[in-house]
Amino acid sequence: MRVLMILPALTEATSPLFRPIKYSLFPPLGLATLAGYLPGDDEVRIVDEHVERFDPALADLPDLVVIQVYITSARRSYELADWYRARGVFVALGGLHVTSLPDEAAAHADSVFCGPGEDTWPAFLADLRQGTTAKRYTSKQRTLAGLPPIRRDLIKRHRYLVPNSIVVSRGCPHHCDFCYKDAFFEGGKSFYTQAVDDALAEIDRLPGRHLYFLDDHLFGNARFATELFEGMRGAGRVWQAAGTVDSILRPGLLERAVDAGLRSLFVGFETINAGNLAEQRKRQNVGRDYGQVVRRLRDAGVMVNASFVFGMDSDGPDVFDRTVDWAVRQGIETATFHIMTPYPGTGLFRRIEAEGRIVHRDWELYDTRHVVHEPRGMTARQLEDGYWRAYKDFYRWSNLWRGASAKPRPGDRLRHLAYAGGWKKFERVWDVLIRSGQVLHALPLLETALSSFGTRSPGGTMRGDLLEGAVDDRRGAGDRDHGRGRRAELAAGRRRGAGVEPHG
Repeated sequence: MRVLMILPALTEATSPLFRPIKYSLFPPLGLATLAGYLPGDDEVRIVDEHVERFDPALADLPDLVVIQVYITSARRSYELADWYRARGVFVALGGLHVTSLPDEAAAHADSVFCGPGEDTWPAFLADLRQGTTAKRYTSKQRTLAGLPPIRRDLIKRHRYLVPNSIVVSRGCPHHCDFCYKDAFFEGGKSFYTQAVDDALAEIDRLPGRHLYFLDDHLFGNARFATELFEGMRGAGRVWQAAGTVDSILRPGLLERAVDAGLRSLFVGFETINAGNLAEQRKRQNVGRDYGQVVRRLRDAGVMVNASFVFGMDSDGPDVFDRTVDWAVRQGIETATFHIMTPYPGTGLFRRIEAEGRIVHRDWELYDTRHVVHEPRGMTARQLEDGYWRAYKDFYRWSNLWRGASAKPRPGDRLRHLAYAGGWKKFERVWDVLIRSGQVLHALPLLETALSSFGTRSPGGTMRGDLLEGAVDDRRGAGDRDHGRGRRAELAAGRRRGAGVEPHG
């Protein structure tokens, strides 16, 4: 069977002017995971329109087309699906948007998939070969046990800055009102993990030093995370991930992560207005000292990528300047800003829709850069203008220097300027690397920058063994051997009943 898997591009990623580096960070790991279930004699191709141009008319027709649909790529996804179906090709659609609006997606597909695919995808493949496919497959059983190895051979590594992306869990234990998660995992477990040994085996298959965990919340199961970090310790890896403010403040867990190679963490602060947190059910942030969170990460030598959302009901026109000022004063290295967007299927969408505040359903504009609802504390124009001003102000050289000045040592300040400036001030350079297919050549610079983190700040509590060899690349191979030895010991302990449950 000839199978074509497509990740359609978001509109901005195809701009003839320049394409932001964020669209060339990670390969389509979800499609490569599904490809692992296909027999070895199937002919499989993965197309990621974010990093390569694709014209279906210039390629041979496959037997099966699988398209992963996000809300802002829905138009392009349906366009491709309709083109293939008109030529007799079987089309399967899945992903966040399909799960939220399955009836809309079903008009463009032979089969649609709701929720994660670990149980429904193998069932569909069996049905397809017998000619008995269903119109809709809805996930009910949630487990990562027996997950086949990801088909990384289908990924064009040279087109991505971070080809070593990995996911070792699904979902998140929290239930924020604006998040897709509850809709996507409806009808079953909404948070579950791999077995630790399986996760470590997948890590071992990845070349080089750098990793990026794409898990919604890598620290969500403290027991699993603790054993994972223990298994990674000594392997010479440097890695990035996402975590919540409450997990950062949890004693011991952050230190274990840093010991295993954590050097950068995406943190969902979301808002500096306490009234917004309860409204959005962001309970894990309620009553937390954000300044303490930043200090704890800085003392551990971990770079902070802070996420903020503008336009919640308690926000007024002053929220942009106050948020930027707070982030700069804290010495946060990079910040990501968003306009609050009520995605279909979320509690936020249901509430905003019931209040008659949804402006339109042009899904391409549900990109967190455009206002698609009527805000309460300001006009839509003020919200959009403030969003763009926040980005501009945070990444001004003067503010980058002010943020760097919050660091105690000259080396820390220089590193702050280099990382933040390199990320946002050289977008044209990134565009050249993307278009020439050479973006992977920048990975050693990223590894070097991340390796320089992990150094102890004055007054910090990080142990000296966390620092050992942070910037010495020569340790890599030896450390990985040492790490494998430690993992063998840990695996033996788990087999004696001391380990983590495979999922949940």
